[in-house]
Amino acid sequence: MQQQLTPDFADYELIDTGDFEKLERFGRFVTRRPEPQAIWRRSLPEAEWRRLADASFRRDLRNDERGEWQLDPKMPDRWTIAYAYRGMKLRMRLALTSFKHVGIFPEQAANWIFIYENVLRLCGAEEAAGHAAAGHVAAESAVRNASVAETLPAAAPRVLNLFAYTGGATLAARAAGAEVTHVDSVRSVVTWARENMELSGLDGVRWIVEDALKFVRREVRRGNRYAGIILDPPAYGRGANGEKWVLEENIGEMLDCCAQLLEPRGAFLVLNLYSMGLSSTLARTAVRQAFGAPEEEQWGELCFTDRAGKELPLGTYYRFRR
Repeated sequence: MQQQLTPDFADYELIDTGDFEKLERFGRFVTRRPEPQAIWRRSLPEAEWRRLADASFRRDLRNDERGEWQLDPKMPDRWTIAYAYRGMKLRMRLALTSFKHVGIFPEQAANWIFIYENVLRLCGAEEAAGHAAAGHVAAESAVRNASVAETLPAAAPRVLNLFAYTGGATLAARAAGAEVTHVDSVRSVVTWARENMELSGLDGVRWIVEDALKFVRREVRRGNRYAGIILDPPAYGRGANGEKWVLEENIGEMLDCCAQLLEPRGAFLVLNLYSMGLSSTLARTAVRQAFGAPEEEQWGELCFTDRAGKELPLGTYYRFRR
């Protein structure tokens, strides 16, 4: 089923968009960043953008991918936001990077819910969805966690998160009780994800700093299997040892490997694409060729709507359940 998804996220708001920029609230602070898909005009005047923005990103004229932030005196270098859905209660640290990112893609909350619900289903713990999951270690949730743990099978479902960044999807799977392997080629990003795990009162994630394609090739040779696979590949990137990743050149092999790793029954998959021009229909076609036709599938755009009602597409997704 084709569907546009916009998650509820109390700590995030898309305030205004236009003229290739977006004005966003993350918790208590407002950022102003470039947005290539905001091709329309802004609704608020420039003076209001300047008044609201605590941090404004300006591109480096010598490097189109990098830039620097201009900060209001009250703007911290780091801060945290929260996301909650039923028993999933996450806290994530944000920071201002030289690539304009802040450490979270809030539109992905729509997929966090899908991951959380599917792991609960695999655990046989749907009835415990309103409780904290077995991975929580915070003292205030210990009693609830014990009740959830009693509903889980001896072997928790294994979930693989590739190109996993700061770990929102990893935490969603772990919060539901999965045994999660988190793979990213950037060591500092994996460290950031581990901080988010600790902030969220979770533990037990397996952290891997490695090129994602190299990792899945080895997993195929080892005959390993996963009940859920999440892929969030960039258009272009480098592995931990300089391996080159180009989406159009490598996505076919990546999907073929993942098709060999995914359990044949009851499993789920999530694929995100952020490259402009790559549609959800393209993602669906590529995945179905590698995995075959699933029992249930969804594909479409991940969006937020600003205060003026302008819908901003922020990526495409395809996901299925066997």
